[in-house]
Amino acid sequence: MKDNMIIVNPKDSVAVVLCDIKKNEVCQCGEVTLIAKDDIPFGHKIALFPINAGENVIKYGSPIGHATKSIEKGQHVHVHNAKTNLAESGEYKFSGTQGYDWNVQDEYFMGYRRKDGLVGVRNEIWIVPTVGCVNKTAERLVKEAEKMGIHALAVTHPYGCSQMGEDQTMTQKTLAALVKHPNAGGVLVLSLGCENNNLDVFQPFLGEYDSERIRFMITQEEEDEMEKGLALLKALSQLTEKDKREKVPLRELIIGFKCGGSDAFSGITANPLCGRLTDLHTSAGGRAILTEVPEMFGAEDSLFARCESKEVFDEATAMINAFKNYYVSHNQVVYENPSPGNKAGGITTLEEKSLGCIQKGGQATVTDILEYAKPVKKPGLSLLTGPGNDMVSCTNLAASGAHIILFTTGRGTPFGTVVPTLKISSNSALAEHKANWIDFNAGMILEGTTFEEAAKQLMDLLKDTASGKLAKNEENDYKEIAIFKDGVTL
Repeated sequence: MKDNMIIVNPKDSVAVVLCDIKKNEVCQCGEVTLIAKDDIPFGHKIALFPINAGENVIKYGSPIGHATKSIEKGQHVHVHNAKTNLAESGEYKFSGTQGYDWNVQDEYFMGYRRKDGLVGVRNEIWIVPTVGCVNKTAERLVKEAEKMGIHALAVTHPYGCSQMGEDQTMTQKTLAALVKHPNAGGVLVLSLGCENNNLDVFQPFLGEYDSERIRFMITQEEEDEMEKGLALLKALSQLTEKDKREKVPLRELIIGFKCGGSDAFSGITANPLCGRLTDLHTSAGGRAILTEVPEMFGAEDSLFARCESKEVFDEATAMINAFKNYYVSHNQVVYENPSPGNKAGGITTLEEKSLGCIQKGGQATVTDILEYAKPVKKPGLSLLTGPGNDMVSCTNLAASGAHIILFTTGRGTPFGTVVPTLKISSNSALAEHKANWIDFNAGMILEGTTFEEAAKQLMDLLKDTASGKLAKNEENDYKEIAIFKDGVTL
């Protein structure tokens, strides 16, 4: 009989079924055989042995919650009989230092070297509004520029005015980071003129910048803002046309990781596959960024054990507790994260989702903790403060310097942000059904492809994308941003 379930870790008390299972059907994984006591949907969990009420349910070798009633061997394990162990606060202990044995490899991609030494994998022209009031002006400029043979991207958003305190600062930091992103060969910063985030207050957030590649326009001061805007875009286009790709060490590539619409196989195929890539890249001196702090809840001990120092460990625990306090301050519990789609796909608790989510970080050493939109500097794995929302976290990753985002999904999404957003499906059915969304099928691992071979294929795709191959979100022109907001609007 062909295996129709998978046991992720030998310590586990549950397995994941690989197809829809009917009551009384035989389930098998290697030499383990049992009879299903219930109908169990594809991707859901089946008990490998009896689990007493109050006893932990184990997956990935770690507790993902506890049984709320006695569970028999062969029964379906899900929200009807299992519940999270998480609480609103936690204490963490530092277990020691961890570091790298650097393995610098001579691998390369073809990128654009900028004047400040940074590298871009794209050479686009971006129009970045300082305020949402000029979004439509930016979009009109894009349409008119296309008629002139100039391709530009309008990086629209609804903010930049009527914001106060940290919200306005967040908008300014995020936009400034995007304006200076090396994937943009030229940027037109578009201002209305009377907004809170006007150029006088926004420009200081840029620090030093290439005035030839970053241009500004205040629309209220122009008699014909379209004519002036198109002239500025033409000047930027003349510069970018001269830029050429050159050979760049792969370790200079910054990779961001994100998962959205997870299913039960995300933590078994797509996420650990990304983890293999993280280990390969960071051990060679590369930089990787992991965000989605709420999806670290319940997996902190495993993640924090890899902090390179007590200082990094303390910053990591402060980040986690601050985000838990954010939930509590809004009268929300910390453990209601799995979405309806997640639950339909077989994920029962936040611990289960989190333990699967952090697989994207592999076993890499955690070398830095980043605030929102803070540029990544250190080789290794950086943890970036931010929520799990797809649009917000991908924008956050791009603002922190990610050249490319590896986005794992078990349910599928067309979304992409302003940097190439490679979609990696956790199962083959999704890859086949939404071939226009999915860039890579990690479901091949369930069908016999080894992690090593799949990792090689994914690394090849990563290098090709860095060298100019378009991601599906780029082919479809799906490029959006969203900025985190927590305060009042005037």
